Amino acid sequence: SYLEGSLLASGALLGADELARYFPDRTVAVFVATWNMQGQKELPPSLDEFLLPAEADYAQDLYVIGVQEGCSDRREWEARLQETLGPHYVLLSSAAHGVLYMSLFIRRDLIWFCSEVECATVTTRIVSQIKTKGALGVSFIFFGTSFLFITSHFTSGDGKVTERLLDYTRTVQALALPRNVPDTNPYRSSPADVTTRFDEVFWFGDFNFRLSGGRAAVDALLHQGLAADVPALLQRDQLLREMQKGSVFKGFQEADIHFLPSYKFDIGKDTYDSTSKQRTPSYTDRVLYRSRQKGDICPVRYSSCPGIKTSDHRPVYGLFRVKVRPGRDNIPLAAGKFDRELYLLGIKRRISKEIQRQQARKTQSSSTVCTVS
Repeated sequence: SYLEGSLLASGALLGADELARYFPDRTVAVFVATWNMQGQKELPPSLDEFLLPAEADYAQDLYVIGVQEGCSDRREWEARLQETLGPHYVLLSSAAHGVLYMSLFIRRDLIWFCSEVECATVTTRIVSQIKTKGALGVSFIFFGTSFLFITSHFTSGDGKVTERLLDYTRTVQALALPRNVPDTNPYRSSPADVTTRFDEVFWFGDFNFRLSGGRAAVDALLHQGLAADVPALLQRDQLLREMQKGSVFKGFQEADIHFLPSYKFDIGKDTYDSTSKQRTPSYTDRVLYRSRQKGDICPVRYSSCPGIKTSDHRPVYGLFRVKVRPGRDNIPLAAGKFDRELYLLGIKRRISKEIQRQQARKTQSSSTVCTVS
């Protein structure tokens, strides 16, 4: 029964048979990315490097993009995402908290297997008129596995580690999820920590943890460019130090870092902060994950996008394989809803650009002069 299906019922929409049809190995491909856009109005001419990394060996099933200090035209940003991802993906959910944005795109044929999508927010800078610091959480159940995605912007400043720890604590305690959608395993949940109430959790954003030791010491390790001593840099990383102490992101993991610090760049250039402030290059932008069942989340790639230079931060993304379990048909379903208006806008733009490319090729070929004798 679609209304009250058992876990293994034949014909259950969220059951094992249907899951096996779409995912024989019961794993989905998830793309998670974070980018502090610095409020810049100008968007990159192309988002291919960001959303379609050449290193990906397979198409993604779910795209989750969180931005901090987002551009003023959020709709245009989402239209560019839809245009880049193409007709096989739809916008399942879009949420905002001030200038924190999160967009969830899913394979178009998978929208029927999602619960309602719920979102919640936490403000960590109460006095601010514009919500620039805080957290935005989005959650839903896919088949029988619950997902929570949180994007955050923590307190800035080299020495404000304590304030960032307080931002984390406030978020896990105050983020009110799930609401109508049931907890898939309430016996392993805690009312004091939202991340314990979901099977798979991804927390990503501009956490603002810095590299300690000063600009000169970090520059000395960076002078080799791409061959820089990343392990030596990470020994100075405030976030890793606090995670090892158990004071933040309890139970979370991070894939190995093999890229250069994502902050702070001169806009449009590959040089780190050359202003009088001389801010220390740091790994402020991170993607972390935790799961209820050990080994459910397998990182495939973790990298940055050095070619996107419209902000003082480089985007950072992770590719993951995530185990999914069959579920019951007694949850509130999304019923195939997605942003159709955005979908049509994105597809029209793709068609228009393709027509322009074809016309340009025709013009180029017709301008060639040749003679036959």
